[in-house]
Parts: sequence; structure tokens; C-alpha cells
Amino acid sequence: MIKKWVPILLVLFLLVSCSQDPEKGKIKKVGLLVPETVSDQVWGTKGYKGLLNIQSKFGVEVYYKEGMDSEYLVEKSVKVFHQKGVNLIFGHGNEYAAYFDKLAPKYPDIRFVSFNGDAKQKNTTSLNFKSYAMGYFGGMTAAHMSKSNQIGMIAAFEWQPEIKGFIDGAKKENKDVKVTIKYVGNWDNREKAIRLLDELTKDGTDVVYPAGDGYNIPVIEELKSRGLYAIGYVSDQSDLGETTVLTSTVQHVPKLYEIVAEKFSKGKLDSGNLYFDFNDGVISMGKYSSLVDKKFQQKVADMIDTYKKTGKLQTSDQTKE
Repeated sequence: MIKKWVPILLVLFLLVSCSQDPEKGKIKKVGLLVPETVSDQVWGTKGYKGLLNIQSKFGVEVYYKEGMDSEYLVEKSVKVFHQKGVNLIFGHGNEYAAYFDKLAPKYPDIRFVSFNGDAKQKNTTSLNFKSYAMGYFGGMTAAHMSKSNQIGMIAAFEWQPEIKGFIDGAKKENKDVKVTIKYVGNWDNREKAIRLLDELTKDGTDVVYPAGDGYNIPVIEELKSRGLYAIGYVSDQSDLGETTVLTSTVQHVPKLYEIVAEKFSKGKLDSGNLYFDFNDGVISMGKYSSLVDKKFQQKVADMIDTYKKTGKLQTSDQTKE
């Protein structure tokens, strides 16, 4: 177990540079800030694994700090990271983009990396998953497997691209399926997510896509207890129930950390907002339940191959919000 603020040092060669300009790359030390914990087994854990991947691949000291949920705490932690010689900091969430944009001018020798935000400074970068397609294939699977012809999604926010993808994919697979979207309003409100699940299932929905990493596990567990189906989110969640989780839309966050670190080490990490998709190897479909017929699985696999090559998906004119 890595102790907070205690550096991890592997006796490997260090990728060092005499230059302090982050635009010229060369990782010295790496820091990670997470809003809650690295032990949540979903989003936070993925960031932690990404940090460990960088440690292993580049042989550098790494640090992490949990509970970084305010501008004050982030500013304080960045100051400590800077004193330790960290020149690459990951803020594991969209809230960090605004914090980093304010702090970046004060620390020109640090590259700040956040997720799903808007990076505006020369030394800030925001990583964004192009999640429309993963929602699309999740929607196809849900529509294909629904017995009631009613499927639902419990989303965190209206801006999530996977929402439109889920609807379009479902309608492509079955133009008559009813798609209902419910919004939690944040990533972590488990109680509200379960209440919304109650509303969905009361109306006959039998396949649900809980698209929020803070509440998807309890929602899936509840679906399992009711004998209903789920589409996993962020991680391959087939281990939560092979006959409950039909498949998962997986974001390979640890791999993305490696990609970003590699680009930074070569001085090729662009500032601004970067986007990643299936063809980058950081999004995929997870393991399918044995309930999902092989013919359909192959159909989706072929569509994903085509999407990787062309960047295009077929959508239905009968898309329904």
C-alpha cells in the first residue's frame, strides 16, 4: 500500500532533462489528485492504476492525494507537489480543469492534466473520452435484450455524450423500443440513483445503463436482486453478475495515463482539450453475458471495426429523447 505523500522510487533510469519547460517534456515526478478515494474500485481506482503504470514504465517517483474536493485543497496540494519537484499533475475529474486554469500561470514548469473539462492555459490539458460510440453500442445491446421493449439510462449529467449514443444505438437496433433517461445531477448520489431506478422499473424497464461511476455498482446490485439487466459503465462489471450485466462500456483510464505520459515525455502533449475513442485503444466493450447471442456479439464487433476505420456509425431517424 502506498502511503500518502510518500514517494515511490523504482531503481530504474530516470527520464530527466535540464530544461524546466513543460513543453519540452521529460517526466521528473508525477502527482495525482482524486476528489474522493483511490479505493472505490471504479473511477478513482482507475486513476491510481494509471499512476502506478507511469511509475513502472518511466521509473519515476509518484505521489497521490485523496479528498481533493475544493479549490483550497487543490492549491495547497499543488504547492507541495511543486516543492517535491513534480512536473506532471493529473487531476482525476472534470472539476480540476477550472482549478488548474487558475493555478497554471503560477507554475509554468508543471503540466496540469484533467478530465472532461475545458483547459485554457498553455500548460493545461483536458482529456475527454468520446463516449457517444460506447453509449451507442450499449444502447444496441440493451434494446436487443429487452423483453419488455423498455430500457432506461440513469445518467449523471445531461451533457454526457453517451446519452445520445445510447438512444441512437437503441433505436438503430429496435425502432420501437422505449428509451427513458433519468438524471442524478452528480456522479455520486447513490440514494437518488436508486430512487430513479425504482421509477424506471415501476414503469416496466428491464434493462438499465447506470452511467455514473459513483452509483453504478449499487444500481447493478439492485438490478440483480430484481432479476433485471444492466449495461456496465467505465469498468468491465461482468463480475457483478454474469446473468445481470449483459456487457459493459469500458474506459481504459490506466492506458490513457500511459499514453499521456508518453506524449509528455517526448514533448508532444498538446495543451487544450484532447479527445480519445475506440481507435485509440482506450474505449472498448466488456465481456458479454452468455445470455447475449453470439450472432449479435459479432454484429457489434464488426460495427466497432468499421467505426474504428471510418469514424462513422449508422443512426436512426427515429431517435427519441
